[in-house]
Amino acid sequence: MSTIVKKAWGYRYAVLVILWLVYIINYFDRMAVLTFLPFIQKDLNLTPVEVGQLASVFFFAYAAAQISAGFLADKFGAKKVMYVAITVFTFVTAVTGMVKTFGQFLALRIGLGLGEGHHFAPAIRAINNWFPHKERGRAVSFFATSWAVAPAIVPVIVTSISIYFFSGNWRPVFYVLAIPGAIGIFLLWRFIADSPKEMIAKGKLSKDQDIDGDNDSSVRKLSKEEKRKSYGVFMKDVNFYVFTLCLFCQLAVYWGTTTWLTSFLVTQHGLNLKEMGLFASAPYIVAFFAMMLGGWLMDNVLHRMKPVALIGYICSIPVLWMLGAVEKGNTGLLLTLLLLVGFFVNLNFGSIYAYLPKLYPKEVVGSATGLANGIGQMGAFVSPLVAGYLVKVGANGAQDFSRVFIFFAIVSAVAAVCAIILKENKANNVSVKLINNEKSIS
Repeated sequence: MSTIVKKAWGYRYAVLVILWLVYIINYFDRMAVLTFLPFIQKDLNLTPVEVGQLASVFFFAYAAAQISAGFLADKFGAKKVMYVAITVFTFVTAVTGMVKTFGQFLALRIGLGLGEGHHFAPAIRAINNWFPHKERGRAVSFFATSWAVAPAIVPVIVTSISIYFFSGNWRPVFYVLAIPGAIGIFLLWRFIADSPKEMIAKGKLSKDQDIDGDNDSSVRKLSKEEKRKSYGVFMKDVNFYVFTLCLFCQLAVYWGTTTWLTSFLVTQHGLNLKEMGLFASAPYIVAFFAMMLGGWLMDNVLHRMKPVALIGYICSIPVLWMLGAVEKGNTGLLLTLLLLVGFFVNLNFGSIYAYLPKLYPKEVVGSATGLANGIGQMGAFVSPLVAGYLVKVGANGAQDFSRVFIFFAIVSAVAAVCAIILKENKANNVSVKLINNEKSIS
């Protein structure tokens, strides 16, 4: 028994790390497309508007999948939904290497969005099951760093594979990406369960391993009437919608900049494939530390999301505005602004996704997260599409992204207004009231 206890101690952290690794694999697939986007655009002879449409249709499918993913995770368990998700997006990514036309690419982008969209809400649900209330801010913040680590390493890795193994050809890289997908499926199968109680029941964890009572995720099965009332708590909460609009704006800025960054670096600043990979990674290197800092501030210093959000959104406005105006050849200023954008745009990512798990009980947090993220992801749908129309194409084919980054700065300002309006104390009181009501009927 003592051996089992030693192996089981802190197993929730092992679960968190595995979920983090699997989500990095998720990002490998989508970031590979965005990294090679200027070269795919050239090979398929696509206009900036068509590129914006391809980026946006992915996020439309992704947003729609978020909503169903939350409810499916609540009904069937997080692990099963993640299994299906990773299988679908791994297959679609491999097939992307064969794309020949705009129509084919459009269909694959929809398929990738549906596959990857069913991954996020179940992962958040799993974290909520495994971690006590007081640690969820840090846990979600660590998980959110996968969104920084993957964009930081993927451009360098996939461009290096392309350059050193396939003579600069982007297509074979997508076949290679089926390998990490298979690894992700194995990790889910071997190490993940929906809850500590499930692993204890299977004899894989000892009963006295370090998961406290708050964290015991034996979620009580609610009746249909109880579920309807529980959903009503967040559906009728004004702060839920303010939060969702704030998330909409944050995702619009993040995915707008992420989608167009490689094209901005190649077409406006004339960077080659290798240089582009390095510069495209820069914002996400600092993003890792920004996300961890935001979650730590929320849990240990400020105890609220709002101040973290305001720092991130307000400081993003000038750096985004200036980034689009950097003159070609001024690589020092370009790199500095990329690092600042990476820090401020990502500062609130961990804390914003920790808001709902701290706000609502575990019986409905998957549904609340799925619905909020589904609506919020529409920001990621709208932003690349609008940006595609804002790119100015000169007579010689040169592209100017200054208006694109002004648009992102304006969206950051709207997010700041939402953060000011958001009333966290009221929302927390609602959560406590619901939890107390559940205890009284159990």
